[in-house]
Amino acid sequence: MKLFFLFISIGLMGRLAYAQPTPNRIIRGSVIDADNRKPIPFGTITLIGSTKGALTDARGQFSLSIKADSLTHKLVISCVGFQSDTLLIQPGTDSYSVDMLPNTNTLNEVVVTGVTRGTLLRQNPVAVLAISRRAIEGTASSNIIDVLVKNAPGLNAVKTGPNISKPFIRGLGYNRVLTLYDGVRQEGQQWGDEHGIEVDNYNIDRAEVIKGPASLMYGSDALAGVVSMMPNYPKDTEGKIKVGIVTEYQSNNRLLGESMSLASGGARWAWNLRGSLRAATNYQNKIDGRVYNTGFSEKTLTAMLGYSGQRGYSRFGASLYDNLQGIPDGSRDSLTRQFTKQVAESGLDDIQNRPIVPASDLSPYKLGPLHQRIQHYRLHTNNHYQIGNGEIDVLLAFQQNVRREYNHPTQPDQPGLYVRLNTLNYGVRYNLPTLSNISTTVGVNGMYQSNKNKNGTNFPIPDYTLFDVGTFVFLKWQVDKLTLSGGARYDQRQLRGDDFYVRANVRDGFDEHVTLPDTAGATLQFPRLHQSFTGVSMSVGLTYEFSDKLALKANIARGYRAPSITEIASNGLDPGAHIVYMGNRNFKPEFSLQEDIGLTLTLPDVNVGVSVFNNYIQNYISLAQLVDAQGNPVVIVPGNKTFQYQQASAQLYGFETQFSIHPTGWRGFSFDNSIAVVYGFNRGSRFAETGVHGEYLPFIPPLRISTGVSQLIPTKSQWLSELTVKADVDHNARQDRYLGLNNTETATAAYTLVNAGIDGAIHIGQNRPALRVLFQVNNLFDVAYQSNLSRLKYFEYFTHSPNGHLGIYGMGRNMCVKVTIPFN
Repeated sequence: MKLFFLFISIGLMGRLAYAQPTPNRIIRGSVIDADNRKPIPFGTITLIGSTKGALTDARGQFSLSIKADSLTHKLVISCVGFQSDTLLIQPGTDSYSVDMLPNTNTLNEVVVTGVTRGTLLRQNPVAVLAISRRAIEGTASSNIIDVLVKNAPGLNAVKTGPNISKPFIRGLGYNRVLTLYDGVRQEGQQWGDEHGIEVDNYNIDRAEVIKGPASLMYGSDALAGVVSMMPNYPKDTEGKIKVGIVTEYQSNNRLLGESMSLASGGARWAWNLRGSLRAATNYQNKIDGRVYNTGFSEKTLTAMLGYSGQRGYSRFGASLYDNLQGIPDGSRDSLTRQFTKQVAESGLDDIQNRPIVPASDLSPYKLGPLHQRIQHYRLHTNNHYQIGNGEIDVLLAFQQNVRREYNHPTQPDQPGLYVRLNTLNYGVRYNLPTLSNISTTVGVNGMYQSNKNKNGTNFPIPDYTLFDVGTFVFLKWQVDKLTLSGGARYDQRQLRGDDFYVRANVRDGFDEHVTLPDTAGATLQFPRLHQSFTGVSMSVGLTYEFSDKLALKANIARGYRAPSITEIASNGLDPGAHIVYMGNRNFKPEFSLQEDIGLTLTLPDVNVGVSVFNNYIQNYISLAQLVDAQGNPVVIVPGNKTFQYQQASAQLYGFETQFSIHPTGWRGFSFDNSIAVVYGFNRGSRFAETGVHGEYLPFIPPLRISTGVSQLIPTKSQWLSELTVKADVDHNARQDRYLGLNNTETATAAYTLVNAGIDGAIHIGQNRPALRVLFQVNNLFDVAYQSNLSRLKYFEYFTHSPNGHLGIYGMGRNMCVKVTIPFN
């Protein structure tokens, strides 16, 4: 298999030597936003019927060499967020200007995630959703993942409070969903339940969601799909320093958000800088009151530098992320249901007789002594250049993630979990010149990781190093109405780690990590780790456009995922998750086979999209609560559940549909609807026909129906414009297909949330950009609900409750105000 990919790569690279035709006519042009007359950078220019192409620079300008003949040539201009256009090149004219219309139809959006070059969404056989900047800015939620969930059917989130959301795609999450930031895979101990995605919530310009295996481009950990977030890139400001501000307030947990950006740049070099602060107290609902220890304080700083030339661009980025996050555990007084707090160490802690949390500790922004601190540092560069008639992309990044979880009430400065993860990401991808309507891409990417336990007292995972490398080839053939695409990839992963010893410290009694030769009285918690995994990923798909309005998509993909470090080697308490994890070193890699088929209809007044999928996974790894021979939960650390990983075959299938009405004769009106449902089954023979006692997979979202209506109200006021009134209804059906084995999950009741808001632009002074003001009320009717994907639902220490409610409920009514002041 290695030789197969090597020979293919050598043969394809050999074509480059013969793809250097001599230019003899220079076509120059500029690409401009038709609405605001600003240049559009990084647009793709393609000469139909040849291998020629170009990119627009920071000023929206391009140049292209073509033959000096008397024929009429056609250029296709594609820019993210704009409708594609075709330009006729006349024999006697070498200079052009192109006005691009913004995209009102996402099916015509240019997507860049999971494919080798910019591709129209309707021509991509893979199920991809594009989420625009306007949709992100027009949605008020607790964090960026929740914002994307509201705009992407089939995307859900497992939550542990307002600021902790882990993306799930079609019933799969954690290490099966790859999160990208500016093309770099986000590596931050994503196996953990108790922390979110380490990015600036106010610095995401647009996003794309791949639904289905994306292992072909990214290797392991993209088995379920990809959530790709693109930050705000440096732009040409004609040398002026531009200032942008975002301020936000949410009433439920008194969230305060502030963000300021500075930007400047010219024709070649540009930069931007953004700093953001977000802080919140404990959130509340009408069942639980204020939920103790769910507040947070988050700080981010991001800097980017960009260079743009006629042959391509380079981007350099750096970011700092620092989050102090409360760790809820759900302990309560058995009679009053008031929250209680831990004041003694684990061995002396009486969970049923903890002191009640005073009201003075429920409202302030100050966190309790039991909390976590997550720091994430990132340096990265993305480069895209034309070489001859081909294009090369080079990516290099370094990330450091530091997690401390403080769970010792008598020594609040002593972290229980303290781990540092260093990651080096790399990738090279080459788009060969198009030959006979076939576009070919070859590439290699991967990462090197080093994880080390620092001065902690709990050790759920060992120290280890990881090396990933994968090489792939991808081909796309497009002729008339038919587009065929596919490819293959080979991956290798190596995990290495030394014997890991733990013993009690004689001074404080806490466990500590010790190394040879000083291991007297110590326990070997993690034996030497020396494992390798390999996998082959493949994909083939087609799109047939019956017309520019109707398109059929079909794709079949084989995905690969190596077991994560927790799944094969964990053996200890993760204090933030309140779970003792137990792994299995005999696990094999997961392999999925997913079939997708979809139909899209795009009319002037109506958009319709339907997608059906079936995903069969070999060696599926899942968690189940550990019990003894009598069926009682195994308790290794008091107050914490014990979960063990298990492996069997699994199957997930379902469908998604979107239906949108936006009549051309009814200006500003939009009626958007979506339905998504997924079924997940454990296909292990011992669970056949067992129903909730093991047949169903955990964390499967129920049927979800979303309906939204918005109306742009025209105004003649000079200070108020683009006033939009909107409302949406989000219905989640009852979930009776849950993993009830050993009380891992319980049934979840149906609930419906109604949200409503006003979005408008306010003009203050002439020649100044408009302020965008969003006022939105989430959960308008203050519904008490529990999501099937909320971990807080299972934070409960009793089997009965005097008020009939068990576990923690979701956020109640929340009034949100967000003001965005763009660059001026």
